[in-house]
Amino acid sequence: MMRKTLFLWLLLTTAMAGMAQQSSADLKKKQAEIQKEIDDLKAQIDQTKKYKKKSLSELNLVQKKLRLRESQIHVMNDQIQLIQGDINQHWRDILKLRAELDTLKEQYKTSVVYAYKNRSNYDFLNFIFSSVNFNDALKRMAYLRSYRQYREQQAESILNTQRQLEQKMGVLKNSQSEKREALEVQNKQYKVLNEEKKEKDAVVREIKGQENELMKDMAEKQKQDVKLKAAIKAAITREIALAKKEDAARKAREDAARKATAADNNVAKSATGKPADNNAAERAPAKENRPLSPLETSAEVKLISDNFEKNKGSLPWPVGQGRIAMKFGRVEYEGLKGVVVDNPGLTIEADAGSSIKAVFDGEVSTVISIGPVQGVILKHGKYFTTYSNLSSVSVSKGQQVKVGQVLGKLDEKDSGRGELEFVITNERNINLNPESWLR
Repeated sequence: MMRKTLFLWLLLTTAMAGMAQQSSADLKKKQAEIQKEIDDLKAQIDQTKKYKKKSLSELNLVQKKLRLRESQIHVMNDQIQLIQGDINQHWRDILKLRAELDTLKEQYKTSVVYAYKNRSNYDFLNFIFSSVNFNDALKRMAYLRSYRQYREQQAESILNTQRQLEQKMGVLKNSQSEKREALEVQNKQYKVLNEEKKEKDAVVREIKGQENELMKDMAEKQKQDVKLKAAIKAAITREIALAKKEDAARKAREDAARKATAADNNVAKSATGKPADNNAAERAPAKENRPLSPLETSAEVKLISDNFEKNKGSLPWPVGQGRIAMKFGRVEYEGLKGVVVDNPGLTIEADAGSSIKAVFDGEVSTVISIGPVQGVILKHGKYFTTYSNLSSVSVSKGQQVKVGQVLGKLDEKDSGRGELEFVITNERNINLNPESWLR
């Protein structure tokens, strides 16, 4: 019974160790993924350093790198706690094995002492020949064999338990070594984090040194955003009006066709005296429960809208080697008081003159001009994507475009860099977060 219990306990602890090992592997994989993101950010930050002026893009990247570093340290804490849990479990296993080994040794010692005291052949023969009958003698011989086997099993159990104890000691030693290595790596990460905080503070100081110019840029951006929102709203209003006009024309054609069919039916009824076959007339489609948007009335437009929605999270970026200078929605920057912007889309920094590409198949709804720069608004069913701050445009209104097709070139904001304003809007003129749509 004791051996069975020990076996089940060892089986359970082995299974728990396997689960812990799997969790440890998951944590290490997560650390590697975070490190890859950090490396990518470093490369992007290096790109921003070639510009003469510090930008909010660089500050945004540095802050994101800090958050990732803190996240990596947090994952490492989980890893260390997991290793410590393994160490504690190993110690519990070792103590249990030691107690089991002591018990086995004590039992073996008792059996050896008994065997020593009854070691003479005379005692064994006397034990057998003192049987009351032949069957009793057979039973006594079987008992002696069982006793000998029991002693052998005791010796084997002691050896097995010693081997398991040695194995556990080895695993414990490896876990302790792994913990030391993890703590060393974590300490290095803390040092790197402190250096990166200094880097962020340096970028903030330099941007603060350009505070007047920065506030001027922010004020200019807000004016541009107002004009951009108005242009998008106007484009959507025009598309809705055009859709309503086309819908009215379609309904008029359908009414005319129904009237013509009814007239033909009356003629057929007058000629034969029988009503015409109603199945010959095309039945009107069943109406949907919810009211359709004017931009969803045609099957083709609905299909485009559905395809656009299905690609949420996997749309390509509108510019290669781009970096987020300003996120969507209300944006505040740590260390820069007064720099608060309600961004209608995603501001993406890239090299001036970079090619700006369509993120999905669509139609050019309009080409806009906002001050010295241009923009393109594409229609994708009931969705619209806007690409503003272009120095030149290579498409025209009404043109069909494919995903990846070049729409124009990015204008220069400061020496060597430009900022694309990328906006995604639905037919209700509600701006959507582009980050959740781009891959």
